[in-house]
Amino acid sequence: MSCTCENKFEELSQYINSVYDPIHPQSSLIAILHHAQNLYGYLSKDVMDHVSNTTLVPTAEIYGVATFYSYFKLVPQGKHRLSVCMGTACYIRGAGKLLEVIEDELDIKPGETSKDNLFTLDETRCVGACGLAPVVTVDDRVYPKVDPEQMLAVIKEYKSAESS
Repeated sequence: MSCTCENKFEELSQYINSVYDPIHPQSSLIAILHHAQNLYGYLSKDVMDHVSNTTLVPTAEIYGVATFYSYFKLVPQGKHRLSVCMGTACYIRGAGKLLEVIEDELDIKPGETSKDNLFTLDETRCVGACGLAPVVTVDDRVYPKVDPEQMLAVIKEYKSAESS
């Protein structure tokens, strides 16, 4: 179901009111930011200002929390999150080359989103699958022992799925 921005602010306000404690306004801030990011996909300045106005927590403090935790995103994200594990085992087995191939193919760097808004590229430190190195994940799907040609095929697969 598609929501208008006003409906999303209304839904966010209802959620805030359900968890907000005026005596300890910061106590529910992370839960509120999680909910807001789930609604919008990222935490825009407008969203953080709305949270601030509703909770009376200064926007600067909200921004500080949002930038401290890597889970929170401050810019729009692609439809698919593509992550390259850069842990020791993956790096030794070619993750750096995979990252270069992805950067070249999508014309983005880690933390950026492709022009078609299909992919956001991330580097992760370790996914806990060292025996499968190098590992790439797209959303919740794990691609083990990936080589550059396979990586290009994975990207092509996702692009083809979007165009059909």
